Amino acid sequence: MGAIHSSPPLSVVIPTLDAAAQLGPTLAALENGRDIVHEIVIADGGSVDATTMLAAGHGARVIRAPRGRGLQLAAGARGAQGEWLMFLHADTRLGPGWSAALRRFIAEPENAGRAGYFRFRLDDEASEARRLEQIVAWRCRVLGLPYGDQGLVLRRDFYGKLGGFPLLPLMEDVALVRRIGKRRLVLLEADAVTSAARYRSEGYVRRSLRNIGCLGCYFMGVPPRLILRLYG
Repeated sequence: MGAIHSSPPLSVVIPTLDAAAQLGPTLAALENGRDIVHEIVIADGGSVDATTMLAAGHGARVIRAPRGRGLQLAAGARGAQGEWLMFLHADTRLGPGWSAALRRFIAEPENAGRAGYFRFRLDDEASEARRLEQIVAWRCRVLGLPYGDQGLVLRRDFYGKLGGFPLLPLMEDVALVRRIGKRRLVLLEADAVTSAARYRSEGYVRRSLRNIGCLGCYFMGVPPRLILRLYG
């Protein structure tokens, strides 16, 4: 993505594992930010489908990483070159206006020591999806706990001071945003539209309860490798 940039260079880091079915729309949405995105780094955990070919076709740089979301995100950050980093899930598509919201965030000097995240949205018209979005908005506003499917944007040096992503297979996003702290989290005025496939297949109530159970286990000190079995 060789555009001329008026903003500091931004690297987008995406962890993948057999994500060919979801990755295309995610990468296509990033094309709308050519003026701000310096590079896209795909940290692949050993895909056997067309994930890496699809990524290369969109001009992304693919690096190999040990399997596990925290490990892959950490590897992607190490391999990225941008002054700013944006971490994004493979099945999360940024909505209209995301690049303008991001430019405004980066332009504010005080945000050098903060992290931005997007509004959570699901690609489902069901009323259950709207209720879950409202619950997530409350969780972010009151508890300061945005998850990885909302994206996360921060300066590289701030990321380094925080210690980066922990090398965990799960809950790496919770661990990092807790280090950031509620007062240093900023909501960006654009949507992060995430696949609702898990909720549709398992049911909104069942999947939501499972996610809450995983979070509760993490706060009680259960090792993430064991929580992963519950998460599915």
